[in-house]
Amino acid sequence: MFDASDRPRVFGLPPGVDFPAELVRRLTDAHADQPPEALSRVRLIVNTSRMARRITDLFAHGPARLLPRIELVTDLPEARLLRGIPPAVPPLRRRLEITRLVAGLLDQAPDLAPRAALYDLSDSLAALMDEMHGEGVSPQVLYDLDVSNHSEHWARSLRFLQIVQHYFDRAGEAPDVETRQRLVVAALGKLWDTEPPQGPVILAGSTGSRGTTMLLMQAVARLPQGAIVLPGYDFDMSADTWADLDDALTAEDHPQYRFRALMHRLGIGPGDVRRWTGTTPPNPARNRLVSLALRPAPVTDRWLAEGPDLGPLTPAFDGVTLLEAPSQRDEALAIAMRLRQAAEEGITAALITPDRMLTRQVTAALDRWGILPDDSAGTPLQLTPPGRFLRLVAALFHRKSDAAALVALLKHPLTHTGSHRGNHLRWTHELELYLRKKGLPHPSVTDLQGFAERHDGAGDWAAWIADCLTGQQDGAELPLAEHVSRHLALAARIAQGPEGVGHGDLWGEKPGREALKAVTELQTEAEAGGPMGPADYAALFNAILQRGEVRERDAPHPRILIWGTLEARVQGADLLILGGLNEGTWPEMPAPDPWLNRQMRHDAGLLLPERRIGLSAHDFQQAIAAPQVWLTRSIRSDDAQTVPSRWLNRLLNLTGGLRDQGGDAAIAEARARGADWLDLTRALEEPGQTPPAHRPAPRPPLDARPRQLSVTEIKRLVRDPYAIYAKHVLRLRPLDPLMRAPDALLRGIVIHEVLEKFVKGVTQHDAPLTPEALMQITETVLAQNVPWPDTRALWHARLQRVSDWFVTSESARLATAQPTGFEIKGSHALRDPVFTLTATADRIDRDDHGRLHIYDYKTGALPSTAQQEKFDKQLLLEAAMAAEGAFAGLDPAPVARALFIGLGSDAKEGPAPLDKHPPARVWEEFSALVSAYLDPEKGFAARRALFKETDVSDYDQLARFGEWDTTQDPVPEDLA
Repeated sequence: MFDASDRPRVFGLPPGVDFPAELVRRLTDAHADQPPEALSRVRLIVNTSRMARRITDLFAHGPARLLPRIELVTDLPEARLLRGIPPAVPPLRRRLEITRLVAGLLDQAPDLAPRAALYDLSDSLAALMDEMHGEGVSPQVLYDLDVSNHSEHWARSLRFLQIVQHYFDRAGEAPDVETRQRLVVAALGKLWDTEPPQGPVILAGSTGSRGTTMLLMQAVARLPQGAIVLPGYDFDMSADTWADLDDALTAEDHPQYRFRALMHRLGIGPGDVRRWTGTTPPNPARNRLVSLALRPAPVTDRWLAEGPDLGPLTPAFDGVTLLEAPSQRDEALAIAMRLRQAAEEGITAALITPDRMLTRQVTAALDRWGILPDDSAGTPLQLTPPGRFLRLVAALFHRKSDAAALVALLKHPLTHTGSHRGNHLRWTHELELYLRKKGLPHPSVTDLQGFAERHDGAGDWAAWIADCLTGQQDGAELPLAEHVSRHLALAARIAQGPEGVGHGDLWGEKPGREALKAVTELQTEAEAGGPMGPADYAALFNAILQRGEVRERDAPHPRILIWGTLEARVQGADLLILGGLNEGTWPEMPAPDPWLNRQMRHDAGLLLPERRIGLSAHDFQQAIAAPQVWLTRSIRSDDAQTVPSRWLNRLLNLTGGLRDQGGDAAIAEARARGADWLDLTRALEEPGQTPPAHRPAPRPPLDARPRQLSVTEIKRLVRDPYAIYAKHVLRLRPLDPLMRAPDALLRGIVIHEVLEKFVKGVTQHDAPLTPEALMQITETVLAQNVPWPDTRALWHARLQRVSDWFVTSESARLATAQPTGFEIKGSHALRDPVFTLTATADRIDRDDHGRLHIYDYKTGALPSTAQQEKFDKQLLLEAAMAAEGAFAGLDPAPVARALFIGLGSDAKEGPAPLDKHPPARVWEEFSALVSAYLDPEKGFAARRALFKETDVSDYDQLARFGEWDTTQDPVPEDLA
């Protein structure tokens, strides 16, 4: 296929050319007049599975023929045939071994790193080992580095490197994957030196970014019929520009740097790289512009000299759309709209971005039109239903089971899939309401038994929950194998349900099969893990799931694609959308290296952090050369201003600086095209004009209006009648939180219980009336009712601050009267109008003269006298009821006083104005109030007289507050 040559054969294809298509075209042209078997003797080595699939598809579209042998760089057939190279140790086993070693080191020297960093350190150390194996760097090279300026940090790094030294000393006995690949390539190179294959061997599509791949490229280049085909080779760069890439410290982030390194390895120059085919890129002018824009930073001064040689710049921006969206959501929606149009036009369009959040938003936006893109990355295994389910189950062993976690697991679609799932969903709904009503933050077996007693037929189901979802936390250190077995056994029981045996639908679909594959591998290699606690096991399990992906697409659209940046080399799309062009996203910033700094990596012969940036730059250079290209970014992300990608910045700066060549106009036209699409997205999102709601004042029928309220609800009737309408007419109740928050309501309940127990102990059991006794009860009640340690401490401190005052004032109260009861219920019926008032008095005392003293504990601000007269009539009404004998067990008697006992930041007593409001006046005013709301013409106005405009009502959303404000008059509305 190739003419004899004493120089390595290196070919290239410029950016923008369909690399697989041109690769196939030359192969078929070169063998057009050859016997049918000639093409089958060609050995084609490519770098990715997607590249191999695309090449196979291209051959399949032609006439029937024998195909070349298509292999992957990482899966050479000689790897299974060469003798003396043992099989690779599974990556998971090696990782577990390293994790165990790091854990042992941290146990011996806990000052080296926090325990929470165990798995991050293990991953990072494993990655460093892989890189050292791949680049052929021994630990001795690192030990010999000059680290005089970093001695303390380097000493810590050496402690970790020394625990994995034996993996390098015995690399040939039990090699990891990277080591074995390098051994295979080295052995293959030696074999080829003595017995070279005579047929064509072509390595295509790789940039040689890893040391092992570079060795293979060198071996192929030495073969009699060997050739290398480089993707996205920049033929527009001059020899001087190539020379600027010799220094890795300044040039490794350049898109062509890896090719320059290959030239040095092969002993060739830029002129020795020939074109694989004569096909020109779609837009040569754009290629020249991008080539100049991406020159290494130290030589960007050449823009001034070489920029005028580019000529008019408008042709370079033909087919380029620049979209700068206000937010990532707008960016995703605009991209989705363009992909939708591409689907209608029947062209192939691909979104290329490393930002997985952007791709998820685009996929969600496309769903409104029923378009499912072909996403090459798939879904992370940990985010699939089986992944989430298994993570929730793993958490049961190290976290105290709370109500939220319990309900989340019960509602999971894989829970109880063995039989009768309908009953399971019914009982789950009932249990959630039960937990919300009871306010049980950590349901116990007793709580679940109480639920079963109230719900006929739920006994077996509740017992199954109690057995599976509670009491699993033990904190015991176990061998990894036992953790896995226990985890999978519990997951199977939860997935199956209480009836029968099995695992339900847990492993049924493709995500389940992938999850089963991951956990089976973990079971197989578990002996290498050693003992660990449940929390460490859960962290390890989550980290393993993070590595897996599930590419499950039932029927993706054949022409709407989502690719990673590497797949820009595969090309074959009419439109490429380069999304997320913001600094930190594309390119991604190099991850922090806890072991070696940049200079040390360079001196050791390891890869610099800029290598990944250089590879991303090469992907960008290829993608932007497509026939039609979109460049998109969001101006703001997460409420912060973003910075454009360095490559986009350079391109715009260079083009904008060449005003005489139409640079400004070219950018303006590209931006205008993007702005048109943003206008379309705004039009799509425009909801239209809907008249705002009026301030409601519904007038329900008289027979639907409430005829009974509690004294605490009278304040709400005065201030926010709409809330009474919603609660008692519509029968709507705010849903109690699943996890009770430490709010004012709970604080009031707890303080009431503390004071009731304290006063009962003093008056009924001769307990001491001292602050110490009060705080002792406080600690007990807080421990029983407040599961949040910080909140317990805060509420304990608040009550301690007022304990002396309360004991002193309580002594005076007890000297005046003695308690007759606590939480006393009462009711009083009016005849005209017919209405019942109910109450529960916190405490009522009786003095020696038979008079009553009513007390109400308050943890918030006390109402003023004026507020009690007009709005907060609780104590006035309770006093009027007590005078009528409305409380159970209390005969009618005069009320000497009614007090709010304030236990907030300002501890004090707040008396009710009983002298100005005797019972007769209270009943007269109350009757007038009730009669008003039983008048057919009276509406229940929303937010009639709230204390502050910012006060929140439970029914503001129902009343559509915000579409109106309190300056508007209520609009009555008769209801049937």
